[in-house]
Amino acid sequence: MKCNMLGIYSMTHPALRLDIHRIVTDSDLDGVVTGAILRRWWPNAEIIFGHPGALRAGLLDDVIDRNTAVCDLPRHPNCGLSIDHHQSNEPHDENDDDQVVVWKPTPSAARIAFELVGTEMEINDLSEMMVWVDKLDGGGVTKEEYLSDHPVVWLGRAIGSDGDANLSILEAIARGESVEDILSSDLIAKIMEEKRVKYSMADAMIQEHMEVIDRLAVVRLEDKGVRSNGYRVTALAGDDCDACLIVHGDVGASFGEEGRYPVSASFYCNSFLHQNGGIYDLTQLATRFDPDGGGHAGACGCRIQPLENGIRVERIVAPSDIDANLSEWLRMWATR
Repeated sequence: MKCNMLGIYSMTHPALRLDIHRIVTDSDLDGVVTGAILRRWWPNAEIIFGHPGALRAGLLDDVIDRNTAVCDLPRHPNCGLSIDHHQSNEPHDENDDDQVVVWKPTPSAARIAFELVGTEMEINDLSEMMVWVDKLDGGGVTKEEYLSDHPVVWLGRAIGSDGDANLSILEAIARGESVEDILSSDLIAKIMEEKRVKYSMADAMIQEHMEVIDRLAVVRLEDKGVRSNGYRVTALAGDDCDACLIVHGDVGASFGEEGRYPVSASFYCNSFLHQNGGIYDLTQLATRFDPDGGGHAGACGCRIQPLENGIRVERIVAPSDIDANLSEWLRMWATR
């Protein structure tokens, strides 16, 4: 309980009364900033970066208990606190008595954490960053902004598969360091230099492997060691597409394999063209075959599923399964 300026006592949010020892968060800009905000409230909490697919596959079960906050990821039944904003993860059942679930349809999960922790401590130094996190995660950034050299845009590009770099950035934000100082640190500056080269190479590969079909930009990047997001693809495709579908990962791989990732598909609305939402709920595609697929109507994903006669079966994914999944998704897209 705290006392405000008028001398009236108000109750601290139940989430902030929890004894959180560990924060499991997504390994993207939104997840890192969410974790950094919570780290200010629980400064001794351990940080673990996860992925929706890995969480649903049970690979994080051993690190999640009632003293764990799970952020920007699907709710885990054993966690003590769940903070999320994804449309497909909206809770529709009764919560456990020992679990606090904070779900809101905000542009970012970080916005939920910012508003939550901001009721108890001063964190206004993050206000400008939050504007950009909302834009980038919520599809509200313009093409010019995305292609700019704005520090938060580049911070998002620096965050990725390198867990040490992600943790360094998270802890720097938690300490109150500026984005400019974070980007100029030895570790992140080196990553930025490498990213500039990789982005140039990735753009060439995207253009080489992109085909616009019925105003859906389809990019096949499986087994190429390259990943991309919808902003990059739709910026390159321009006004010729209303949405994009990116296939990436490694055919036959499973979660937990070092250096490999299950072949998956990501779906994104061309938010540069449709700033108030897309023309099709892309979660219909993401959940067509994968029971763990989902996200937002304009930004979601799933794993490629093994199919036999259009029915999902249990076996290792083969290259032909990508074509089978794509065929059905294109059929569904054509009905928009």
